[in-house]
Amino acid sequence: MSERVFLDVDPATLRLPNERIDGADPAKLQRQIAKHGKSLAGMPPVLIYRGSDGELMLSDGVTRATRAAKLCPGSLIPAELLGTLAHPVGHLPTVKEKLP
Repeated sequence: MSERVFLDVDPATLRLPNERIDGADPAKLQRQIAKHGKSLAGMPPVLIYRGSDGELMLSDGVTRATRAAKLCPGSLIPAELLGTLAHPVGHLPTVKEKLP
């Protein structure tokens, strides 16, 4: 079994997956903001993949990454790298480009 790899990443720079190309669900984002506000303490790591071009794409945690990018710009969040994809992901929009 491979050892788990964790990184600290700027959530604004993460690429959105095709399934969430429009960004975070507005209702879910509002619920998270109401519950957690600006606090990133205790936030579970987002799950990411590295594209063949070196860019990082979210697999799970679009709403958490969006909340962090919106309320705490420049802050780093924990991410677990799940693996490397055989294709590039740099053409996908970033969290920052889809901030509400």
